[in-house]
Amino acid sequence: MNTISINDIKQNYPNEWILLGDPEIDEKSQTILSGIVLYHSPDKKEVSYLGKPMTSEYDKTALFFNRVTPRYKRNIIASLFYPINK
Repeated sequence: MNTISINDIKQNYPNEWILLGDPEIDEKSQTILSGIVLYHSPDKKEVSYLGKPMTSEYDKTALFFNRVTPRYKRNIIASLFYPINK
């Protein structure tokens, strides 16, 4: 299996849980840089149970959700009211 960059992983598996083998992690920022995709699915339980046997040959594994749609739309409307002196 080939190591894939995090940008390619995010592009190929939107809104899915991704199980990685031998992830390369930036120690300073604690972010995943690349890894081997072992299993992916929108269902976390599926990835956890069906992907577990695939992890035995790897020293490190990582499981993360690749969210590409915004959870909350941020439309902030501010209104200022000033008293009117007559």
